[in-house]
Amino acid sequence: MATSTTGSYECDTLPAPRLASGLTPDLDHNRSPSPFPNFRPSSAGSSPPSDIEMYTTPTAQRKLCVRHQRMADEGTNLKLQQALDALSVQEREAVNAIWSGFSSSSHPRRELILQGILTMCCFSQLSLLTEQLGQLIRIDPFTALPREVSLRVLACLDATSLCRAAQVSKQWKSLADDDVLWRGICEQHIGQKCLKCGWGLPILERKRAVRMNSASPSSSPPSFPPHHTPDLLISEIPDVLPFTRPWKDVYSERLSVERNWRRGRCSVRTLRGHTDGIMCLQFDETLQHPSFPILITGSYDRTVRVWNIETGLEVRCLRGHTRAVRALQFDEAKLITGSMDHTIRVWNWRSGECIRTLEGHTEGVVCLNFDSNVLASGSVDTTVKVWNFRTGEAFTLRGHRDWVNSVRLWESEEPADVEMTCGSGSEPRICQGTLLFSASDDGTIRLWDLARRTCVRQFMGHVGQVQSLKLMQVDERCDDGISRQERRIADNNIAHVAQAGNASNPFEVCTVITHDVDSESMEDIQSLDLVTREVLAGSSRKRAKRPVLISGSLDNTIKVWDIDTAKATQTLFGHIEGVWAVASDKLRLISGSHDRTIKVWNREEGRCTATLVGHRGAVTCLGLGEDKIISGSDDGDIRIWSFAENNRL
Repeated sequence: MATSTTGSYECDTLPAPRLASGLTPDLDHNRSPSPFPNFRPSSAGSSPPSDIEMYTTPTAQRKLCVRHQRMADEGTNLKLQQALDALSVQEREAVNAIWSGFSSSSHPRRELILQGILTMCCFSQLSLLTEQLGQLIRIDPFTALPREVSLRVLACLDATSLCRAAQVSKQWKSLADDDVLWRGICEQHIGQKCLKCGWGLPILERKRAVRMNSASPSSSPPSFPPHHTPDLLISEIPDVLPFTRPWKDVYSERLSVERNWRRGRCSVRTLRGHTDGIMCLQFDETLQHPSFPILITGSYDRTVRVWNIETGLEVRCLRGHTRAVRALQFDEAKLITGSMDHTIRVWNWRSGECIRTLEGHTEGVVCLNFDSNVLASGSVDTTVKVWNFRTGEAFTLRGHRDWVNSVRLWESEEPADVEMTCGSGSEPRICQGTLLFSASDDGTIRLWDLARRTCVRQFMGHVGQVQSLKLMQVDERCDDGISRQERRIADNNIAHVAQAGNASNPFEVCTVITHDVDSESMEDIQSLDLVTREVLAGSSRKRAKRPVLISGSLDNTIKVWDIDTAKATQTLFGHIEGVWAVASDKLRLISGSHDRTIKVWNREEGRCTATLVGHRGAVTCLGLGEDKIISGSDDGDIRIWSFAENNRL
């Protein structure tokens, strides 16, 4: 069957030639039997034709395979015509007979003829064949395939390979830069770790927000129809016109930031204003108002200060607490602070007004955490208090034997639409499924069911005081993608040191120690993006989410916990003194220690990727952004470590 199919294949290989004397080709033939089938050698008494001219039939009547279409485009037929014209009539007849016999043969016969010719070739002819075949068998697949099929093929490439493909030709660049391909790559990596390679890129939410509300400086102003008046309101301009960016540019911008993280490229700024150690901080870059990113810090100097991160200037100073401010949290509407003066204060941080003071703890308030309905606070008095925003009432959780240093609210996946009343009708009502983690100086972490007001689980493993907690939802990682990185961990233990900050001031100079930087080889860069584009390949996998609890302790370690089993799944070693603060997102984990350093970790690998040195006291609090770290220290300084795109150390 295969032989018959091959033998029946026909390709109108070459256009029929015509003689200069005006002979017309036979257009009734389905295919030409030879490169020059209508060439008729003259009789012995007649003079040979002075020239043979190619006759080209209309394209609609021709049927050429990819190989012969390329020959026609490259003018190969004309070159053969000229070579044939240089021969005598008898030689033309002999060559034409060979071509005609070969062209009229079936494919099996052609193979037999070629095998016989090869046996008769000397090395010089074989060398010529090798040189010619090297070019003839090379086919540009994208000239033969439809654009849709070409995009499907390119969807299997990683970003590095796509960039290389774009340098081949204009046609390849048009395909390799297609927005569909780069959108698929962005969806796989931005804001999450890839299921297959384990790498991810930052979202840069603030830059997205800026572009959504203002045109790019490099973009030209949009043109309007003549009937539009010059005083046209900005709101009338369609949002989509000035803000469209190629997905390749979006990816490239975020890749630059991620490479800065991995290579330890950062710039450092120091904010000064507090007169004593910094104990707590939080920042937000996505607020609608004000238009600049906000940082709020609390200190042993009894004040809370509001900062403009962009300018580094203090916007407002809130005074009211009579002792050290140990905890704070804010949103768009309010700021809540906890102090060693036993009170919790609710502020309008925009105006600096203290709205309300909550009293209930008998000792200093060390930590707090709130959501839309509930506020939880931990104290030196070893208790956790849960406050209901609706009623202002509170109840107390007892179980810890020492200071409660950190609390974290958690909404479990259980239905939370039914409220349970605890005790009498005047006591606060907590939604079912609302849980709370608390960490204490007694070395334990407890999980509380707030609806039942009971401890449902204990996490034991730290041998020192647990100072900080971080709770987050992460995607289930792909073991195949991570294993490639893990296999190289034991083989690379190299540290590279760089300086950052203001060299003119010794107090402004910081040190960035990047670990295992040599392991970022081309293989690593390709593994960042090596993933089949699930959108284009037609397969979709729903990412499974799982909660992860991270804790930092004065036993110098950081632990990652399985919440279901209350067992530590990972312990990170590296600090030489106690860990005061931890922060994490889907891409990385950071920790601040009494040893005055900040460490950046790859959580999945359990590997420290960079160490930031610069504070003159213990690092007591941390904030993690997509392109920056903000740290507070006992030395009274606030440092902003920026890994933004334009950093080049």
